[in-house]
Amino acid sequence: MSLINSDVKPFKATAFHNGKFVEVSDADLKNKWSVVFFYPADFTFVCPTELGDLADNYAEFQKLGVEIYSVSTDTHFTHKAWHDSSETIGKINYPMIGDPTGAITRNFDVMIEEVGLADRGTFVVDPQGKIQIVEVTAGGIGRDASELLRKVKAAQYVASHPGEVCPAKWKEGEKTLAPSLDLVGKI
Repeated sequence: MSLINSDVKPFKATAFHNGKFVEVSDADLKNKWSVVFFYPADFTFVCPTELGDLADNYAEFQKLGVEIYSVSTDTHFTHKAWHDSSETIGKINYPMIGDPTGAITRNFDVMIEEVGLADRGTFVVDPQGKIQIVEVTAGGIGRDASELLRKVKAAQYVASHPGEVCPAKWKEGEKTLAPSLDLVGKI
């Protein structure tokens, strides 16, 4: 069953954020756009490249009113240790949620049960707490923050412009489509 348009399930966890341990819950994802970004594990290979890319683009997400939450099945203590020991991870200013029980990872249906780690899952959540974008990639395939940013802009555009949709490769400012009988078979 698809998670698209489903509500984020309740959760509560501890995150490492701006040098502190903070409580994060599903309530934090309401009233703003959010990206919940799952990755397999701290101190690995592809993961720091993805999290660093998000850190480099974080200001752009913030300009759009989007908060990023990275999640792995590591603890918040491990996130702090990684943040303190890696130049790449040290750039992160968004919350790094620890999910050692795997509850959040299971809520988003990205748990690899046989190893207790998360798939590379990306979820864009609207201000009502509904999931609008789901992307899951294989472990060896890193994600691109600029492409995620483009998708978030498209989701925000569609949400604020009822009756319009964004075609493939749509970028902010480009023409959209208004689905109608007149367009059937003409694109």
